[in-house]
Amino acid sequence: MPGPSPRPLARPHAEPDAFVAPPVGRKVGVLALQGAFREHAEVLDALGAHPIQLRNPGDLAAIDALVLPGGESTTMSLLLESSGLFPAVNDALAAGIPTLATCAGLILLAKMVRGGRPDQRSFGVLDVVVERNGYGRQIDSFETTLFVDGLGDEPFPAVFIRAPLIASTGADVTTLATVDDRAVLVRQGHILAATFHPELSGDLRLHQLFLGGS
Repeated sequence: MPGPSPRPLARPHAEPDAFVAPPVGRKVGVLALQGAFREHAEVLDALGAHPIQLRNPGDLAAIDALVLPGGESTTMSLLLESSGLFPAVNDALAAGIPTLATCAGLILLAKMVRGGRPDQRSFGVLDVVVERNGYGRQIDSFETTLFVDGLGDEPFPAVFIRAPLIASTGADVTTLATVDDRAVLVRQGHILAATFHPELSGDLRLHQLFLGGS
């Protein structure tokens, strides 16, 4: 997946009471069919979690949390089907597994997707309407800083690569960060979802927030 190179990892944020400390050794399944799964795994490892790459349905048996990375959502949807992972991930989501979804991962969770292929499936568990490549093509990729509810006063560096655009959110969805009054980070129950790539930012705080709340 082309785009900005990952920045060096920063130290975990240490502001008192800002986060619940992530338990060492927590097993986090990272969907590893396509996209930025290695970068997520590196961040999780730096935070003391144990990332497990998910490629087969049986890989989900021992995980405590789930990460759906960025990549190409139509390709990921088709690979979920051909690998047999779609029903297994669907069951895990229905059971309430704590889930972090970024960029294409958010599209995979959305209740409604605009601009997708007719054969593209989503899990429909996140009550948002999302537009694929809503911010434009690869050339329109950009970086900015965000103020995120739950991360204190220090802004978070966000990398947007062919990012989806959240057109609307349901009543049960909480917006944690915005760009130009558009939601870019949302939470609904056990799901934390971003339209950007926190794994490329060099800032561990969003993954730390996820692990602390999962």
